[in-house]
Amino acid sequence: MKKELHIFFTCLMFYTRIPCPKNISHDPEYLNKATRYFPLIGWIVGSISFLAFYISSLFLSAETAVILGIIASILTTGAFHEDGFADVCDGFGGGWTKEKILMIMKDSAIGAYGAIGLVLLFLLKFKLLSESVLLFTNNNFWLQIFLLFVSAHSLSRLAAISIIFTHEYSRDDASSKSKPIAKKHSWKEVLGSFFFGLLPLLAHSFFQYQILLVLIPVFITHYFLARYFQKWIDGYTGDCLGAAQQVCEAVYYLSILLIWKFI
Repeated sequence: MKKELHIFFTCLMFYTRIPCPKNISHDPEYLNKATRYFPLIGWIVGSISFLAFYISSLFLSAETAVILGIIASILTTGAFHEDGFADVCDGFGGGWTKEKILMIMKDSAIGAYGAIGLVLLFLLKFKLLSESVLLFTNNNFWLQIFLLFVSAHSLSRLAAISIIFTHEYSRDDASSKSKPIAKKHSWKEVLGSFFFGLLPLLAHSFFQYQILLVLIPVFITHYFLARYFQKWIDGYTGDCLGAAQQVCEAVYYLSILLIWKFI
């Protein structure tokens, strides 16, 4: 139990800015095993985002509350995944070889592709999430909105982290901070990821069973992103995982709206 707590706090420290016990470090062994808790981090980030949204909605418009909820999630993770998305936009937008793409993604400076990508991503997430929260108007609407936030973050993290179970890490640089995550994983990492990734969605499906259909577009997106990364850089990097999380989260919100409209 003590070891599992250490692994969990390693995951929490790596993927968020939430303070952790002082004895927690970026131990490569624990960081590799921490992938089993990555979707569980989505529970935490989604809950904080919802809390910011809920409190803000008591005094402000729903649209403003959504913006503050998004800001809360970004502050919680330190824009960890958004940074990866921007790097992927710059790398794949400006590079035409594996070496060039990886070199651009390694650069800490943001380019035009990254800046434009982030602006469009935030606009899309704001619009989709604003419309999504208005769908739930029954007696349990606050609980359903809470599950919407949490399941979006947990499922998108599952879609992202599952890439490491099927593809190889692209960089040869052992000093990369994401390198320990890319080592071989046991059934515990796979089972833990899927358990924590799917549980909030299953809970939400008790209110609206159709919501399970979001699994189809989210994992189709996961498949094509992984295939795209494999084609250009022979695998994935930490930035690719961050980009996958952000894109799959947006696809989740879009899928919710389409399900409500056509099913």
